[in-house]
Amino acid sequence: MWSKNNQKDMDDLSNSSNIISKGTILTGNLQAHGNIRVEGKIIGDITTSSKLALGNSSLIEGNILAQNAEFAGTIIGNVQVTEQLVLKSTAIIKGDLSVNKLIIESGAEFNGKCRMGIKFTEIMIHEDSAHKNLDRKGKKEKTEEIVPFLKKAES
Repeated sequence: MWSKNNQKDMDDLSNSSNIISKGTILTGNLQAHGNIRVEGKIIGDITTSSKLALGNSSLIEGNILAQNAEFAGTIIGNVQVTEQLVLKSTAIIKGDLSVNKLIIESGAEFNGKCRMGIKFTEIMIHEDSAHKNLDRKGKKEKTEEIVPFLKKAES
């Protein structure tokens, strides 16, 4: 019974979408089960077990871990994509890539090392509710800390 409910919850999470719009600046790490679209600026790491899409106006200063990704903006940091990464003609990457498959359109800029054919089994996002914070009234409140894990496939 629990496994069916948990599977439905995970399916709902992976079908969700998150948008950071143009003009928005996010400082801190962003972790999600669902798709992420960024048109703004993120100073911190991004982890998703789905697709990450970075628009022309996006700027990421941090590391990226995603299942699939399509970049048209600027990334200053290392990138790991477990399936396919597409670099659009306006993409600029200053960092290292570890990907399974890579597509680079003419005009894209990439300065760093690249490792291709990397096989990973899955991206795991662990939710730990053991941490507690105090709310404004002084009551203890549970919060979720999401910690990313990346499992390498056995050769």
